[in-house]
This record gives sequence, C-alpha cells and structure tokens, in this order.
Amino acid sequence: MRRSFNEGAHKLRPQGHAGRTTKPLPHRAARELEGHGEPVAHAGRVMLALGALGVVYGDIGTSPLYTEQVVFTAHGSTVRTTPAGVYGVSSLIFLALIIIVSLKYAGVIMRAHNRGDGGIMALTALVQRREVARKALLVTLGIFGASLFLGDGMITPAISVTSAVEGLNVATPGLTHLVIPISLAILVSLFVLQRFGTGTVGVVFGPVMLLWFAVIAVLGGREVVEHPEVLQGLSPSYGVRFFLDHGFAAFLVLGSVVLAVTGAEALYADRGHFGPGPIRLSWFAIVLPGVMLSYLGQGALILAHPQSVRNPFFLLVPSGARIAMVLLATVATIIASQAVISGSFSMARQAVQLGFLPMLNVRHTSKVEGQIYVPAINWGLCLGVVLLVVAFGSSSKLANIYGVAVTGTFVLDTVLFLAVARSWGLARWKLASLGALFLVVEVAFFASNLAKIAHGAWLPLLVGVALSGVMINWRKGREIVTRNRTAQEGSLEDFLAELPTREPNVLRAPGVAVHLSPDSQLTPLALRAQVDHVNALHEKVVIVSVENVGLPYVRDEDRFAACTPGRGQWKVRHITARFGYQERSPVPAALAMARKQGLLERNLDLEHASYFVSRITILPTRAPGMAQWRKKLFVAMARNAASPMSRFGLPGKRTVQLGSEVDL
Repeated sequence: MRRSFNEGAHKLRPQGHAGRTTKPLPHRAARELEGHGEPVAHAGRVMLALGALGVVYGDIGTSPLYTEQVVFTAHGSTVRTTPAGVYGVSSLIFLALIIIVSLKYAGVIMRAHNRGDGGIMALTALVQRREVARKALLVTLGIFGASLFLGDGMITPAISVTSAVEGLNVATPGLTHLVIPISLAILVSLFVLQRFGTGTVGVVFGPVMLLWFAVIAVLGGREVVEHPEVLQGLSPSYGVRFFLDHGFAAFLVLGSVVLAVTGAEALYADRGHFGPGPIRLSWFAIVLPGVMLSYLGQGALILAHPQSVRNPFFLLVPSGARIAMVLLATVATIIASQAVISGSFSMARQAVQLGFLPMLNVRHTSKVEGQIYVPAINWGLCLGVVLLVVAFGSSSKLANIYGVAVTGTFVLDTVLFLAVARSWGLARWKLASLGALFLVVEVAFFASNLAKIAHGAWLPLLVGVALSGVMINWRKGREIVTRNRTAQEGSLEDFLAELPTREPNVLRAPGVAVHLSPDSQLTPLALRAQVDHVNALHEKVVIVSVENVGLPYVRDEDRFAACTPGRGQWKVRHITARFGYQERSPVPAALAMARKQGLLERNLDLEHASYFVSRITILPTRAPGMAQWRKKLFVAMARNAASPMSRFGLPGKRTVQLGSEVDL
C-alpha cells in the first residue's frame, strides 16, 4: 500500500479488567489509511464546495477590502504608485497566496488529518498520541497556537466589519461620523445573536459569498481588461525585484501583504466539516481567481489614478452602485466574522475535551453537530472586539495590530505537521524541502509583523501568552489533582472485595445507581462515600467512565468497553464510553445505547436510575509541583468550571452530588 499522509489509524485502548473486557476493539489501520474516516466522503462535492465558501473563505475572501489600501497608505515612502511598485505588491500577494494557501494548506498539510478533522488542535492531538521527539514541547506549542487563534478571533471581526462600513466614506462622505457607531452596532448584534445559533441563516452563507466573489471578480476584471499590462504582476520576478530595490523597507511591507492570507488556516481547521476535495475545489475554481482579479484590478486603478489609494476597493465600484456594495460587503464581513466566532467556539470545546481547559458551559443551538454556543468565549470576544474598535477607530489602524497572531499560527502549524510527518517515516530530504519552503516564507511574515508591536501588535501576543499560560497551568494542576484523587479513591476490586466483611452489614437499596468515575480501575468517591456514611449500596450499580480520545468522532462500534468487577452479589457493571473532542458526551443517552448493544441488561431500568457524582473541593497545599499563585489560579478556574451535570447531560431531579476534598 502506498504510504500517504492520512493519519486516522488510531487504535483505541481497550478498557476493563483482565479477562472481563467485552467487545474487543479491532485495529483498523489499513482501512483508515485507505481513506476511511472522511466524514463527508459521500456528500455532494459541489454543494459542499458552496458551503465552504460561506464558512471557510469569509476571512480571506474579504481581505481585498483593505489589503492594498493598507499596503500603499502605511508604506507610502516605499511602495510608490508606479508600475514597479504596483507590480511588486501584486507579485508578493500572488506568491503569498500560492505558497501559503495553495501549496501548504490546500496542498500538503490538508492531507494530514485526525480521522478527517484538521486544525492546530487536531495536530496537537496527533502529537500527543504518536512517538515524536520533544512531545511535551510540541504540545505546548500547539496550546500556544490555539491561544493565538483565539486572540486573532478578536481582531478579525473588528477589522472586517469596520473596513466594510468605511465604504460610506466613499459612497456618502457626509456619513463618515457614523462609521464607528454602525460598526459597533453590527458587531454587538452579531454576538448577541450567537445564543440563537446560525442554522437558520447559515444556508444563505454560501450563496451570498458566491455572489461576493462574482462581484469582486467582475469589478476587478473590468479594470484588468482596460489595463492588461497589470497582469505582469503575476510574475515572481517583480516581487524579487521589489526586494532588491528596497531592501529592509520591502521586508517591512510584508507585514501588510500578509493581510491577503489572513484566514488561510481556516482551510485546514474546517477540513472535518467539508473534506479536502470541496475545500480545494472552491479555492482554485472561485476564491483564488476572484480575489486575484480584485487585487489586480485595484492595482490597475492605482496606476491610472494614484489618488485612489485612499480606498481602491470601493473606488472600483461605479458611483451609483457604491451604497449597494457597502451593504454586500457588510454582509460578507458579518459572514467572515461568524466563521471566526464559530471557530473560536469549536477551538475552546476541543481544548476542554483534550484536557487543556476546565469544563465550559457549551450549548448546542441546533440538532446539527458542530453548531454550538460557548457563553464565556462569546462575551470575552465581544468585549475584546468592542474595545479594539473604540480604541483604534479605523481598519487601517487595526491593521497595525493584525498579523502577528495569524502568522504565528502558520509557523506552529508547519512545525507540528513536520513532527507528525516525521513520525510516519517520511524521508528527511522531503521534510527538509517542505520545511524550508514554508518556514522561510512564514517566519519572514511573522518577523515583519513584529515591527508592529510598538503600534499595538503586542495585544494579540499578550492574549496568546495569557491564554496559553492558563491552559498549561490547568493541565499541570489537573495532573496533580488526578494523581492525588487516584490515591484517595483506591482500587475498585479491593473496595468490592471488602464489602462482604464490613460490620455492620452493608444494606442493599432497591433501584439502579449510576456512578461517574474517571477510571475503570478506581472506586468513585461518591460510591465510597455512600457506603461509608449511609452503609448502603443499590441492588444494581453501573459505573461509567467517560474517556475523551484524541479523535474528533468515535464510531458507534468503538464507543464502549464493558467489564464486571466484583464477585457474587457484590458485582457491579462498568462501562467506558468514549467520545471525540467534537462530540457531545451525554451519559444517559450513552447508557441507553450500551443497553441496546447488549452491554447492559435488557431490563435495566435506566429511565428511573439515580446518578451520583462527586463534588470535589480542591485544597491548595504547600506541596511542591506548582507555585502558590498557580495553585490559586487553578482553584479559581475549577470553581468556575461548568457542572458535571450539564457537561454529561445528567437529569437534575435524579442526580445526587456528594462532596469530597482533594489536595493540590
């Protein structure tokens, strides 16, 4: 079988006690390497490509609104409105789109997936479970990349919507003073509406963005037809010549050129929703031609009318259609912002499932998997976006802080991908060639954006560092608490073996009790507390362990493992339920499925079962392992975590919480 980049061959770890595990889990490596595991393999490619336009390409598709305006106005002393300047900028934009988007994301890195899923969290999950060098460092880099993505989520809506509304400066200059109030009203309304979900309006995202790309292609193409010489800007020689003529000043221009590829990581992050084929189809057939025609058309307009650098995108539009174009651009940027916000929700949930964040309150806004609402992330982003728009006041000033986070994510994606690809046994010279091509370009973009730090680019970096620090701190504290809790819980087999000898005798209460436990080998604290304090045990006891695996989805046939620890009348049933990091984990529904599969008694009364969970109080101590301030931060996060009842979908009227204390 020809070796491929496809990474979906994870063998799920069998659970349970020796000799008592049911439903063995077969290794499906060969099937996965042959392409199985693609969640959208049989869907209509054209319809998926249309859907990808609305979700994947909103950010990169609206970049023509401000990219060339920022390049020519922010670097006016370097980028002249001459053929050499215009062709040089067009060449740099084209090269960036080809190398970063077409070759790296749509071409190479798209082939690495975690059972169909993509994105930096998927790469981090792959690193966690594969034998790679410096695994701990790479996982930390993945956490930092995810944090940068969330930091970038504040800037994208601010700059996109503001740049669209700024079309009023061209269409109706008398309304210039309303640009910021209108932008804020749109953005705040967008965040307020998140709690209702996007399912109703989501069906129009694709057609609207298709219209958007058609319009910008026609407007740009019309100018290119009138000035065909601008097509010379597609030649790499003009980009090289631009660097030779301007030296270090040209290097700083890259900090604005990178605006053309912001949102490129969405191609990979949304791989699991649409599949690689539809994403590539929409990119090469619609998005790339559309945005390049717009960039070339703006360049031709600047050559013919140098004063148009103040807003070349809207000046391409005939005066009578500018109001309509402002409305279309606003809708397109709202769609772009929605994609970033939804992506932030998904990223946060993946971080929770992989153990990098405490349990967050996640609401599912429709029956469609993936449409979720995370209030903490939503209102955090909303506050950040409003502060950015008020503080900076224009898209050109917002551009001064844009680029550091996204280019940092580019670099980290490449580093993690190279590490995973190396673990597959890929030849060193191939990895070296790919790494050299991608990293030279991406590190250059990242370094040029560092020059913006003095203008406010420190903000997304600070957000990224802060969020990654929070995630790393939570992971470390979680390891310590888990170790201490494990010692306190003790062996489940030993606990059950002691029950017949207890004095007075343990009473058996009627009914079914379901206890949640983090491990099949350990005694749930709530179960131990029930016996110690009440001296009673239910007639039927089911212990459930929810295992979050480093995959986006788990097949139903791989969902459960079951065992029966204990002997005689003291036997209990243990079920391990596995969930991917893009799945919900409702325990009652999982138990009903396990009963249907024959892993539980057919007549087991789950509909009236009582659920028992441990309400843990974490006590910071002077024990080594974490600084005191880190322990206090961990405790504060744990106190504000979502309740296990909401995370696991437990019925409130039939759930009992028993308190226990664990040292940190």
